Amino acid sequence: MKKYKISLVLNCFYSIAAILLCLSCSKKTYTQQGAYSIKAETKIPDYSNPDHWAAHPWKKDLSDSVPADLKVNYKNDSLADVFFIHPTTFTDNNDAGWNASIDDVAINSKTDYSTILYQASVFNEMCRVFAPRYRQAHIRNFFINTPETDTAFEIAYTDVKAAFEFYLKNYNNNRPIIIASHSQGTKHAGRLLKEFFENKPLQKRLVCAYIIGLPVPVDYFSTLKPCTDSLATGCFVSWRTYKKDSEEPQFIKEEKFKAVVINPLTWTNETGFVSSKFNKGGVLKNFNRVVPRVVSAQIHNNILWSSKPDVPGKILYTQKNYHIGDINLFYMNIRENAASRIKVFLKSQL
Repeated sequence: MKKYKISLVLNCFYSIAAILLCLSCSKKTYTQQGAYSIKAETKIPDYSNPDHWAAHPWKKDLSDSVPADLKVNYKNDSLADVFFIHPTTFTDNNDAGWNASIDDVAINSKTDYSTILYQASVFNEMCRVFAPRYRQAHIRNFFINTPETDTAFEIAYTDVKAAFEFYLKNYNNNRPIIIASHSQGTKHAGRLLKEFFENKPLQKRLVCAYIIGLPVPVDYFSTLKPCTDSLATGCFVSWRTYKKDSEEPQFIKEEKFKAVVINPLTWTNETGFVSSKFNKGGVLKNFNRVVPRVVSAQIHNNILWSSKPDVPGKILYTQKNYHIGDINLFYMNIRENAASRIKVFLKSQL
């Protein structure tokens, strides 16, 4: 028993260290790297090639993973499709590149074993999961403002758009669609929703958009509205997670707009405190274990406040930015909510 307790504490420590490492990028000072250039070996993705998808129903990948705690009752109905746009995994500050190569083995592995496993998998119970690899912009582009930055993000979006067009032409067949994203992915998802869904016939096929991790101003869309409850369809949800009772980072205090914030424990924009008893389970470092009641949540101005994750060793975790846990802290709530919205959507089509 003593060895088990020591192992538990060490595992928690290493998990916290990993989270701190991932979040530390927000504290770095990034400088301009010179005129935009992209490595000669970087090629345009070919979305007929399964290798250029991080997740695809036609191949076995980490989005197919199901936590061991859920396998007993797991049933994949594949009633809808989710098009998932992953966050930034191109974060090496020693790499002077502006965009990731589509065939970079290390970056692709990092993508697969982090965001595809811990985020995209949330949708695999009732959805076919499509997640394109794309020439994502380096994380420094969020901290500097140059013409090169615009070019880097434009290249990334060009790939996402091409992947979505390929998906529509070859795979969708008029199926219901969920758009899901995190962080950099949400930057591209917003553009995708404007270009392909707003005031377009495709809007009628949108179950919901889970566009998380970056702020979405209340006036960003014209006809696409925030979801008002847990069963609304043809709408979107968004939030950014920070430690409860913390003051916002300075850049959030300086925001000149009102952001859409939906509480994933209630699926409304009501600002009252919501107890962790409404949290149906998060998936943390140990993917195979669903941790019930892991955090509470409360909307505060432009962000979502969360309690400190209720895990052994949490006293060691002092970060206030829970960005990395935007999705997996609410894993089961999102999983069950997506299934509920799909059922409502399909019923409305009868």
